[in-house]
Amino acid sequence: MAAHLRTKGVKICDGNSVRLLKTGHDKFEDMFEAVRNAKSFIHLEYFNFRNDSIAGLLFHLLAQKAAEGVEVRALYDAFGNASNNQPIKAHMHDSINALGIKLVKFDPIRFPWVNHIIPRDHRKIVVIDGKIAYTGGMNVADYYIEGIPGIGDWHDMHMHIEGPVVNELHEIFCRMWYKATKEYIAGEKYFPATIPSQDNLRVAIVDRHPQRSADAIRDLFAEMLNTAQHKVLIINPYFVPTHKVRKALKRAIDRGVDVQILLSAKSDIPLTPEASHYVGNNLAKRGAKVYLFHGGFHHTKIMMVDDLYCTIGSSNMDARSLRCDYEVNTVIFNKKVTKELTDLFNEQLKSSTPMQKGYWSTRSTGKKFQGWFGNLLTPWL
Repeated sequence: MAAHLRTKGVKICDGNSVRLLKTGHDKFEDMFEAVRNAKSFIHLEYFNFRNDSIAGLLFHLLAQKAAEGVEVRALYDAFGNASNNQPIKAHMHDSINALGIKLVKFDPIRFPWVNHIIPRDHRKIVVIDGKIAYTGGMNVADYYIEGIPGIGDWHDMHMHIEGPVVNELHEIFCRMWYKATKEYIAGEKYFPATIPSQDNLRVAIVDRHPQRSADAIRDLFAEMLNTAQHKVLIINPYFVPTHKVRKALKRAIDRGVDVQILLSAKSDIPLTPEASHYVGNNLAKRGAKVYLFHGGFHHTKIMMVDDLYCTIGSSNMDARSLRCDYEVNTVIFNKKVTKELTDLFNEQLKSSTPMQKGYWSTRSTGKKFQGWFGNLLTPWL
Protein backbone atom coordinates (compact mmCIF):
# COMPACT_ATOMS: atom_id res chain seq x y z
CA MET A 1 0.00 0.00 0.00
CA ALA A 2 2.82 2.41 0.83
CA ALA A 3 4.37 1.79 -2.59
CA HIS A 4 1.03 2.52 -4.27
CA LEU A 5 0.71 5.82 -2.41
CA ARG A 6 4.21 6.86 -3.41
CA THR A 7 3.37 6.26 -7.09
CA LYS A 8 0.47 8.67 -6.59
CA GLY A 9 2.77 11.34 -5.17
CA VAL A 10 1.72 10.85 -1.54
CA LYS A 11 4.52 11.41 0.96
CA ILE A 12 5.07 8.68 3.58
CA CYS A 13 6.36 10.15 6.85
CA ASP A 14 8.10 8.22 9.62
CA GLY A 15 8.62 9.38 13.20
CA ASN A 16 5.03 10.27 14.12
CA SER A 17 2.74 9.63 17.07
CA VAL A 18 -1.03 9.16 16.82
CA ARG A 19 -3.46 9.20 19.72
CA LEU A 20 -7.00 8.08 18.90
CA LEU A 21 -9.78 10.27 20.27
CA LYS A 22 -12.80 7.98 20.27
CA THR A 23 -15.46 10.30 21.68
CA GLY A 24 -16.41 13.94 21.37
CA HIS A 25 -15.45 14.45 25.00
CA ASP A 26 -11.97 13.04 24.33
CA LYS A 27 -11.50 15.23 21.25
CA PHE A 28 -12.55 18.54 22.74
CA GLU A 29 -10.80 18.01 26.08
CA ASP A 30 -7.55 17.18 24.29
CA MET A 31 -7.83 19.91 21.65
CA PHE A 32 -8.87 22.66 24.05
CA GLU A 33 -5.83 21.92 26.22
CA ALA A 34 -3.57 22.22 23.17
CA VAL A 35 -5.28 25.50 22.25
CA ARG A 36 -4.67 26.87 25.74
CA ASN A 37 -0.96 26.04 25.38
CA ALA A 38 -0.54 27.54 21.90
CA LYS A 39 2.34 30.01 21.57
CA SER A 40 2.47 31.05 17.91
CA PHE A 41 -0.58 30.16 15.81
CA ILE A 42 -3.79 28.14 15.70
CA HIS A 43 -5.21 27.17 12.31
CA LEU A 44 -8.61 25.50 11.94
CA GLU A 45 -10.41 24.13 8.88
CA TYR A 46 -13.88 22.63 9.36
CA PHE A 47 -16.98 21.82 7.35
CA ASN A 48 -18.96 23.69 10.00
CA PHE A 49 -18.95 25.14 13.48
CA ARG A 50 -22.40 24.57 14.97
CA ASN A 51 -23.60 27.61 16.90
CA ASP A 52 -23.87 25.92 20.30
CA SER A 53 -22.07 25.73 23.62
CA ILE A 54 -18.98 23.76 22.50
CA ALA A 55 -18.31 26.18 19.62
CA GLY A 56 -18.92 29.09 21.99
CA LEU A 57 -16.29 27.74 24.35
CA LEU A 58 -13.86 27.17 21.47
CA PHE A 59 -14.21 30.73 20.15
CA HIS A 60 -13.88 32.08 23.70
CA LEU A 61 -10.56 30.25 24.03
CA LEU A 62 -9.44 31.39 20.58
CA ALA A 63 -10.25 35.00 21.47
CA GLN A 64 -8.12 34.69 24.61
CA LYS A 65 -5.21 33.36 22.59
CA ALA A 66 -5.62 36.12 19.99
CA ALA A 67 -5.45 38.68 22.81
CA GLU A 68 -2.15 37.08 23.88
CA GLY A 69 -0.75 37.63 20.37
CA VAL A 70 -1.30 34.12 18.98
CA GLU A 71 -2.36 34.18 15.34
CA VAL A 72 -5.76 32.54 14.88
CA ARG A 73 -7.15 31.62 11.47
CA ALA A 74 -10.37 29.64 11.10
CA LEU A 75 -11.95 28.47 7.85
CA TYR A 76 -15.42 26.96 7.51
CA ASP A 77 -17.49 25.88 4.54
CA ALA A 78 -20.37 28.15 3.50
CA PHE A 79 -22.61 25.28 2.42
CA GLY A 80 -21.72 23.29 5.54
CA ASN A 81 -22.72 26.28 7.61
CA ALA A 82 -25.97 26.87 5.70
CA SER A 83 -26.97 23.20 5.98
CA ASN A 84 -26.35 23.26 9.73
CA ASN A 85 -29.51 23.70 11.84
CA GLN A 86 -27.63 26.11 14.12
CA PRO A 87 -25.42 28.09 11.71
CA ILE A 88 -23.05 30.96 12.37
CA LYS A 89 -25.05 34.08 11.43
CA ALA A 90 -23.50 37.05 9.63
CA HIS A 91 -23.49 39.27 12.70
CA MET A 92 -21.82 36.52 14.75
CA HIS A 93 -19.19 36.07 12.05
CA ASP A 94 -18.36 39.78 12.26
CA SER A 95 -18.28 39.70 16.07
CA ILE A 96 -15.86 36.78 16.06
CA ASN A 97 -13.55 38.60 13.65
CA ALA A 98 -13.67 41.64 15.92
CA LEU A 99 -12.13 39.49 18.67
CA GLY A 100 -8.94 39.09 16.63
CA ILE A 101 -9.89 35.75 15.07
CA LYS A 102 -9.53 35.68 11.28
CA LEU A 103 -12.74 33.78 10.51
CA VAL A 104 -13.28 33.07 6.81
CA LYS A 105 -16.20 31.44 5.00
CA PHE A 106 -15.08 29.22 2.12
CA ASP A 107 -16.92 29.74 -1.18
CA PRO A 108 -19.89 31.87 -0.06
CA ILE A 109 -23.13 30.79 -1.72
CA ARG A 110 -24.12 33.44 -4.24
CA PHE A 111 -26.26 33.57 -7.38
CA PRO A 112 -26.63 31.33 -9.33
CA TRP A 113 -26.29 29.29 -6.12
CA VAL A 114 -26.01 25.87 -7.76
CA ASN A 115 -22.47 26.76 -8.90
CA HIS A 116 -21.47 26.82 -5.23
CA ILE A 117 -23.00 23.55 -4.04
CA ILE A 118 -20.28 21.33 -5.56
CA PRO A 119 -17.52 20.95 -4.46
CA ARG A 120 -17.48 21.76 -0.74
CA ASP A 121 -14.72 21.73 1.88
CA HIS A 122 -15.56 18.72 4.06
CA ARG A 123 -12.14 18.44 5.75
CA LYS A 124 -11.50 18.66 9.49
CA ILE A 125 -7.98 19.93 10.23
CA VAL A 126 -6.50 21.82 13.17
CA VAL A 127 -2.78 22.70 13.37
CA ILE A 128 -1.26 24.30 16.47
CA ASP A 129 2.24 25.86 16.37
CA GLY A 130 3.22 23.43 13.60
CA LYS A 131 3.71 20.76 16.28
CA ILE A 132 0.27 19.28 16.91
CA ALA A 133 -2.49 18.45 14.44
CA TYR A 134 -6.02 17.15 14.78
CA THR A 135 -7.97 15.48 12.01
CA GLY A 136 -10.67 12.88 11.55
CA GLY A 137 -14.45 12.89 11.25
CA MET A 138 -15.65 15.41 13.86
CA ASN A 139 -16.75 18.98 13.26
CA VAL A 140 -17.47 21.29 16.22
CA ALA A 141 -20.86 20.60 17.81
CA ASP A 142 -22.47 19.64 21.11
CA TYR A 143 -23.99 16.47 19.67
CA TYR A 144 -20.57 14.81 19.58
CA ILE A 145 -20.93 14.78 23.37
CA GLU A 146 -24.69 14.86 23.97
CA GLY A 147 -26.06 12.89 21.02
CA ILE A 148 -29.19 13.75 19.04
CA PRO A 149 -32.81 13.35 20.19
CA GLY A 150 -34.52 10.51 18.38
CA ILE A 151 -31.22 9.01 17.22
CA GLY A 152 -29.14 8.69 20.36
CA ASP A 153 -25.38 8.89 20.91
CA TRP A 154 -23.21 10.24 18.10
CA HIS A 155 -20.16 8.02 17.54
CA ASP A 156 -17.12 9.35 15.71
CA MET A 157 -13.33 9.24 15.54
CA HIS A 158 -10.62 11.89 15.67
CA MET A 159 -6.84 11.93 16.17
CA HIS A 160 -4.13 13.90 17.95
CA ILE A 161 -1.04 13.74 15.73
CA GLU A 162 2.54 14.86 16.31
CA GLY A 163 5.63 14.49 14.16
CA PRO A 164 6.72 15.33 10.61
CA VAL A 165 3.31 14.51 9.11
CA VAL A 166 1.85 17.58 10.86
CA ASN A 167 3.45 19.70 8.13
CA GLU A 168 1.60 17.66 5.49
CA LEU A 169 -1.73 18.53 7.08
CA HIS A 170 -0.65 22.13 7.50
CA GLU A 171 0.19 22.45 3.81
CA ILE A 172 -3.38 21.40 3.00
CA PHE A 173 -4.76 24.08 5.30
CA CYS A 174 -2.43 26.74 3.88
CA ARG A 175 -3.41 25.95 0.28
CA MET A 176 -7.09 26.20 1.19
CA TRP A 177 -6.53 29.41 3.14
CA TYR A 178 -4.78 30.95 0.14
CA LYS A 179 -7.63 29.83 -2.12
CA ALA A 180 -10.15 31.56 0.16
CA THR A 181 -8.16 34.68 1.14
CA LYS A 182 -5.10 35.04 -1.15
CA GLU A 183 -2.97 35.26 2.01
CA TYR A 184 0.20 33.20 1.53
CA ILE A 185 1.42 31.35 4.62
CA ALA A 186 4.96 29.99 4.53
CA GLY A 187 8.27 29.95 6.36
CA GLU A 188 9.90 28.34 9.37
CA LYS A 189 7.45 29.94 11.79
CA TYR A 190 4.61 27.96 10.24
CA PHE A 191 6.58 24.88 9.17
CA PRO A 192 9.14 24.32 11.94
CA ALA A 193 11.54 21.40 11.91
CA THR A 194 9.88 18.56 13.77
CA ILE A 195 11.44 16.14 16.23
CA PRO A 196 10.57 12.53 15.35
CA SER A 197 8.42 10.81 17.95
CA GLN A 198 9.70 7.75 19.78
CA ASP A 199 6.53 6.01 18.61
CA ASN A 200 8.01 6.27 15.11
CA LEU A 201 4.72 5.61 13.34
CA ARG A 202 4.66 5.61 9.56
CA VAL A 203 1.80 7.87 8.42
CA ALA A 204 0.55 9.23 5.11
CA ILE A 205 -1.94 12.01 4.40
CA VAL A 206 -4.19 11.47 1.38
CA ASP A 207 -5.77 14.72 0.26
CA ARG A 208 -8.68 14.91 -2.14
CA HIS A 209 -8.52 18.22 -3.99
CA PRO A 210 -11.00 18.37 -6.91
CA GLN A 211 -8.50 20.08 -9.22
CA ARG A 212 -5.28 18.44 -8.01
CA SER A 213 -6.10 14.91 -6.83
CA ALA A 214 -9.71 14.14 -7.69
CA ASP A 215 -9.34 10.34 -7.52
CA ALA A 216 -7.08 10.20 -4.47
CA ILE A 217 -9.40 8.78 -1.84
CA ARG A 218 -11.42 6.68 -4.29
CA ASP A 219 -8.12 5.09 -5.34
CA LEU A 220 -7.08 4.69 -1.70
CA PHE A 221 -10.23 2.76 -0.75
CA ALA A 222 -10.12 0.64 -3.90
CA GLU A 223 -6.42 -0.23 -3.49
CA MET A 224 -6.89 -1.15 0.18
CA LEU A 225 -9.65 -3.55 -0.87
CA ASN A 226 -7.80 -4.88 -3.92
CA THR A 227 -4.66 -5.75 -1.95
CA ALA A 228 -6.37 -7.15 1.17
CA GLN A 229 -5.50 -10.79 1.75
CA HIS A 230 -7.35 -11.85 4.88
CA LYS A 231 -9.66 -9.30 6.50
CA VAL A 232 -11.24 -5.89 5.94
CA LEU A 233 -13.29 -4.06 8.58
CA ILE A 234 -15.28 -0.95 7.61
CA ILE A 235 -17.36 1.59 9.51
CA ASN A 236 -18.77 4.38 7.35
CA PRO A 237 -21.96 6.39 7.84
CA TYR A 238 -23.29 7.04 4.32
CA PHE A 239 -22.35 3.77 2.67
CA VAL A 240 -23.28 4.11 -1.00
CA PRO A 241 -19.91 3.39 -2.67
CA THR A 242 -19.05 4.58 -6.14
CA HIS A 243 -18.65 2.02 -8.92
CA LYS A 244 -14.87 1.58 -8.52
CA VAL A 245 -15.06 1.00 -4.76
CA ARG A 246 -18.10 -1.25 -5.08
CA LYS A 247 -16.28 -3.44 -7.62
CA ALA A 248 -13.27 -3.67 -5.29
CA LEU A 249 -15.55 -4.76 -2.44
CA LYS A 250 -17.08 -7.49 -4.57
CA ARG A 251 -13.68 -8.73 -5.74
CA ALA A 252 -12.43 -8.91 -2.15
CA ILE A 253 -15.48 -10.93 -1.09
CA ASP A 254 -15.19 -13.23 -4.10
CA ARG A 255 -11.56 -14.13 -3.37
CA GLY A 256 -12.40 -15.10 0.21
CA VAL A 257 -11.40 -12.00 2.16
CA ASP A 258 -13.34 -11.66 5.42
CA VAL A 259 -15.18 -8.39 4.67
CA GLN A 260 -17.10 -6.99 7.66
CA ILE A 261 -19.13 -3.78 7.41
CA LEU A 262 -20.84 -1.90 10.24
CA LEU A 263 -23.76 0.31 9.18
CA SER A 264 -25.96 2.48 11.35
CA ALA A 265 -29.58 1.44 11.67
CA LYS A 266 -30.46 5.15 11.88
CA SER A 267 -29.05 8.24 10.19
CA ASP A 268 -29.16 12.00 10.60
CA ILE A 269 -30.01 12.36 6.89
CA PRO A 270 -33.25 10.94 5.39
CA LEU A 271 -32.92 8.33 2.64
CA THR A 272 -29.30 7.44 3.41
CA PRO A 273 -30.07 4.56 5.83
CA GLU A 274 -32.16 2.67 3.31
CA ALA A 275 -29.70 3.37 0.48
CA SER A 276 -26.85 2.06 2.66
CA HIS A 277 -28.87 -0.97 3.73
CA TYR A 278 -29.72 -1.72 0.10
CA VAL A 279 -26.00 -1.87 -0.75
CA GLY A 280 -25.22 -3.76 2.46
CA ASN A 281 -27.90 -6.33 1.71
CA ASN A 282 -26.45 -7.00 -1.75
CA LEU A 283 -22.95 -7.40 -0.31
CA ALA A 284 -24.27 -9.67 2.46
CA LYS A 285 -25.87 -11.91 -0.17
CA ARG A 286 -22.49 -12.06 -1.88
CA GLY A 287 -20.72 -13.16 1.31
CA ALA A 288 -19.83 -10.07 3.37
CA LYS A 289 -20.69 -9.90 7.06
CA VAL A 290 -22.88 -6.80 7.45
CA TYR A 291 -24.05 -5.51 10.82
CA LEU A 292 -26.64 -2.91 11.78
CA PHE A 293 -25.59 -0.71 14.70
CA HIS A 294 -28.40 0.22 17.12
CA GLY A 295 -26.44 2.21 19.72
CA GLY A 296 -27.02 5.63 18.13
CA PHE A 297 -25.50 6.98 14.94
CA HIS A 298 -22.03 5.97 13.73
CA HIS A 299 -20.44 8.87 11.85
CA THR A 300 -17.05 7.12 12.11
CA LYS A 301 -15.09 6.70 8.85
CA ILE A 302 -12.49 3.97 9.28
CA MET A 303 -11.15 0.93 7.42
CA MET A 304 -8.71 -1.68 8.74
CA VAL A 305 -6.87 -4.17 6.49
CA ASP A 306 -5.25 -7.50 7.47
CA ASP A 307 -4.54 -6.23 11.03
CA LEU A 308 -1.62 -4.30 9.47
CA TYR A 309 -2.76 -0.76 8.66
CA CYS A 310 -5.80 1.47 8.68
CA THR A 311 -7.28 4.73 7.48
CA ILE A 312 -9.23 7.35 9.42
CA GLY A 313 -10.61 10.45 7.79
CA SER A 314 -13.31 12.87 6.76
CA SER A 315 -14.32 10.96 3.63
CA ASN A 316 -17.62 9.14 3.51
CA MET A 317 -17.86 6.13 1.24
CA ASP A 318 -20.26 7.85 -1.16
CA ALA A 319 -20.12 9.84 -4.38
CA ARG A 320 -20.33 13.19 -2.60
CA SER A 321 -17.03 12.58 -0.81
CA LEU A 322 -15.30 10.53 -3.49
CA ARG A 323 -16.25 12.61 -6.55
CA CYS A 324 -17.00 16.12 -5.33
CA ASP A 325 -15.72 17.42 -2.00
CA TYR A 326 -12.39 18.44 -0.54
CA GLU A 327 -11.51 15.59 1.86
CA VAL A 328 -8.54 14.29 3.84
CA ASN A 329 -7.76 10.78 5.11
CA THR A 330 -4.87 9.60 7.24
CA VAL A 331 -3.29 6.21 6.57
CA ILE A 332 -1.49 4.68 9.55
CA PHE A 333 0.90 1.78 8.94
CA ASN A 334 0.91 0.39 12.46
CA LYS A 335 -0.42 -2.85 13.94
CA LYS A 336 -1.06 -1.36 17.38
CA VAL A 337 -3.26 1.48 16.14
CA THR A 338 -5.00 -0.90 13.74
CA LYS A 339 -5.71 -3.29 16.63
CA GLU A 340 -7.11 -0.43 18.70
CA LEU A 341 -9.59 0.31 15.91
CA THR A 342 -10.33 -3.41 15.45
CA ASP A 343 -11.09 -3.69 19.17
CA LEU A 344 -13.45 -0.71 18.81
CA PHE A 345 -15.18 -2.41 15.87
CA ASN A 346 -15.64 -5.63 17.84
CA GLU A 347 -16.95 -3.71 20.86
CA GLN A 348 -19.54 -1.99 18.67
CA LEU A 349 -20.79 -5.39 17.49
CA LYS A 350 -22.25 -5.84 20.98
CA SER A 351 -24.76 -3.10 20.08
CA SER A 352 -25.37 -4.46 16.58
CA THR A 353 -27.32 -7.20 14.84
CA PRO A 354 -26.20 -9.15 11.76
CA MET A 355 -27.98 -8.38 8.51
CA GLN A 356 -29.46 -11.83 7.97
CA LYS A 357 -30.46 -13.45 4.70
CA GLY A 358 -33.94 -12.29 3.84
CA TYR A 359 -33.48 -8.99 5.68
CA TRP A 360 -34.54 -6.95 2.67
CA SER A 361 -37.74 -8.95 2.22
CA THR A 362 -38.82 -7.86 5.71
CA ARG A 363 -38.67 -4.18 4.76
CA SER A 364 -41.81 -2.30 3.83
CA THR A 365 -42.48 -1.43 0.21
CA GLY A 366 -41.73 2.21 1.01
CA LYS A 367 -38.36 1.37 2.57
CA LYS A 368 -37.43 -0.85 -0.36
CA PHE A 369 -38.28 1.96 -2.76
CA GLN A 370 -36.16 4.41 -0.76
CA GLY A 371 -33.19 2.04 -0.90
CA TRP A 372 -33.57 1.43 -4.63
CA PHE A 373 -34.17 5.11 -5.39
CA GLY A 374 -31.29 6.19 -3.17
CA ASN A 375 -28.94 4.06 -5.24
CA LEU A 376 -30.19 5.67 -8.43
CA LEU A 377 -29.08 8.95 -6.85
CA THR A 378 -25.62 7.58 -6.00
CA PRO A 379 -23.79 10.19 -8.14
CA TRP A 380 -25.39 12.97 -6.08
CA LEU A 381 -25.63 11.48 -2.57
